[in-house]
Amino acid sequence: MVNFNGIINKKSELLFNSSNRAFKYGDALFETLKVENSQIYFLEDHYFRLMASMRMLRMEIPMTFTLDFFEEEISNLVKYNNLDSARVRFTVFRKPGGLYEPQTNKIDYLIEATQLISTQKSTYRVDLFKDYFVHSGLLSTIKTTNKITNVLASIFVSENELDNGILLNEKKRIVEAINGNIFLVKGNVIKTPPISEGCIKGICRKKIIEIITSMENYKLQEVEISPFELLKADEVFITNVIIGIQPITVYKKCNFTTLVSKELTIELANLI
Repeated sequence: MVNFNGIINKKSELLFNSSNRAFKYGDALFETLKVENSQIYFLEDHYFRLMASMRMLRMEIPMTFTLDFFEEEISNLVKYNNLDSARVRFTVFRKPGGLYEPQTNKIDYLIEATQLISTQKSTYRVDLFKDYFVHSGLLSTIKTTNKITNVLASIFVSENELDNGILLNEKKRIVEAINGNIFLVKGNVIKTPPISEGCIKGICRKKIIEIITSMENYKLQEVEISPFELLKADEVFITNVIIGIQPITVYKKCNFTTLVSKELTIELANLI
């Protein structure tokens, strides 16, 4: 079952037609949330990121879209589907009408909840995806449904029997992984690309930055990262709200350690 504009529907039911603007123009954005033991992880962070993203896209935020409403709509659907733990996708899109220029800025929303499957791999291989690039502009930092670069990168990963791909921007610098932000460790310095490079403003990224900043034994740097730095790194890991921290173990002929990843995983768990 799914929630469309506050009404529970069967997945098989027709919810919208070909005039849907998410389908026609990618005029939509989404949040992916983790629910475990009926607790929504980092609820406020997701809510405020959604509100900020809607404002950026000039969508009209309904007066009913409060934090309590956001939480209740998600929790009710998870319970309705008899799930204790779930992967939730909350999608917001502009109502139908118009061509590129919309007839209205009012919105519809769709919530989906599926069984949470969150597993980490002990061996995790990646490579650079260089066919197409992520633009380093501000729109790349929000989770719109225009993810064709990620789709093509995922096909590349499958064809090459990898676990993930690393995306580059038009300046050929590291942006992020297909499904998460990326961090490089060298000695006691941990680097991650700044938002200005075009990476998603990840919720887990934000939490990891807060953790590293509070630790005396590591120094965080939000800096531009060349792909060549991957070859020199001691450790590389990916973050997103579903998996938390996924260490990368193999890149080309490089094998990375996972000590920092394990340490930060423990610290992240303490925030839940």
